[in-house]
Amino acid sequence: MIRAVRRGLLCVVLIAVTVYGRIHKLHLSDDERRFVDLTTFGFFAGGILDVQMVNFMLPAGPVYGEYGFTLDRTINAAISPYLAQANSATCFLKDSDNSILSPQHPAIVFLKMDFVNLRLNITCKAKTPLHIYQNRSVIPAYQPKTADKCSHALLPITKETRNGFDYYNTSFALYVATHDEQGLYNLYFNNCPSTTAGPPVTVVIHIYESNNGNFLSAGEMPLPVLYSMMSFVFFLSAFVWTFILKSSRQPVYRIHIIMCVLVYLKALSLAFHGINYHFIETRGEHVTAWAILFYITHLLKGAVLFVTIVLVGTGWNFIKHILSDRDKKLFMIVIPMQVLANVAEIILAESEEGAAEHNAWRYIFVLVELLCCFAIMFPVVWSIHHLQEASNTDGKAAINLRKLMLFRHFYFMVVCYIYFTRIVISILNITVPFQYAWIDEMFREMATLVFFVMTGYKFRPAAANPYFTPTHMDDVQPEVLSEIGVLEGVTRISNRGDRKREDMQPLMQETNYNSD
Repeated sequence: MIRAVRRGLLCVVLIAVTVYGRIHKLHLSDDERRFVDLTTFGFFAGGILDVQMVNFMLPAGPVYGEYGFTLDRTINAAISPYLAQANSATCFLKDSDNSILSPQHPAIVFLKMDFVNLRLNITCKAKTPLHIYQNRSVIPAYQPKTADKCSHALLPITKETRNGFDYYNTSFALYVATHDEQGLYNLYFNNCPSTTAGPPVTVVIHIYESNNGNFLSAGEMPLPVLYSMMSFVFFLSAFVWTFILKSSRQPVYRIHIIMCVLVYLKALSLAFHGINYHFIETRGEHVTAWAILFYITHLLKGAVLFVTIVLVGTGWNFIKHILSDRDKKLFMIVIPMQVLANVAEIILAESEEGAAEHNAWRYIFVLVELLCCFAIMFPVVWSIHHLQEASNTDGKAAINLRKLMLFRHFYFMVVCYIYFTRIVISILNITVPFQYAWIDEMFREMATLVFFVMTGYKFRPAAANPYFTPTHMDDVQPEVLSEIGVLEGVTRISNRGDRKREDMQPLMQETNYNSD
């Protein structure tokens, strides 16, 4: 388990070093894909998309096939109907020659490379005017709102031959001048060879995206402030929980300390996340130190969260020195999977969309997340099942029924938390307009806060809390409860009041003896 965590941290450090933020640099080497999703970015009026294609390598001689870019615009992150109708044999660039192409077609710009005349042929299908330039340096400070459509614009392509290969370079820039042009833009590279076994693509693509000097997408602009505010809220919650533990007259168990550590890790993770996004906003790329701090705290937070849920669900509150064989197997499965899920999430968030391994890591993340979510439900179900048996077999039915209700409430809370943060948030992310994409992160963090608060309230140090009511104080000890470890061998962290009462007890006995 420790070895898996170390490997996860090493992967996180390596990832952070190679992050480019919102100034992308994508390397495609011997890539045979017919379709590459380069980037998705939300632009407001004044936004700039600048793309440079460097060293596009093909064998010297005539070029057989079609290569180029397509650009479409949507209002949210849902799957574009242009892509939903595509298959491996479809060449999107051929649609640019379709005279019956509907005006509502989501592919609004076609950029086809003409290797014979060395030019980039640009065809616009959008109703609203679009402003295409050779690069962002030639974009004027003031763009007239009455500009014509870029119906048949042309941009130059340069060619250089080295070692039997032709290298092509070109660039183009999109300027979003008016509110009618703003939206969620999706840029794709298309490889359409004339034969099924065309040459693989080797190229370097530089992408620059900004909104009036802000390098965050339209839906990400509020995120630095959001993460900072939620970090403050979680820090405040951690301080309150610390105060409750310090001032509690009831026994404080080690599971309470683990909960407190979890909240502090969550607050630190959000703080570093906000700082990380601030530097992306102002510089277009990460500061490596802050990125590494965020990745480490995010990884630790995810692992501690699932460990806490499993500990509470099994009834094992970090007091026993020996885990049952079933608990050991569960931990050996859940913790490495959660480390892998967090590493996959970080790679997805920071790698280039067009990289060949991006989709593979997306599938890994979804699969491992589902397995982790299912795995942490088993201990709660086991505890509920054994408590039901214990309530029918021993003489402590009242205590067991109270514990049973508590575990059922916790089970319901875990199910709601997983369902909301994994499913509802995903649906919300692809349905809201592009400028409100930050709302899904807000709901995710608020759901986490509510889950933490409710869990802390349910399992707080309290005399009437059935979770910490030791059943072994009675004459009969139920064997069923000892199997799942509900307070078997319960010990507690004594507070100052308990120690004072223990110190005063001999003196009180001596006083009573003298008085007799």
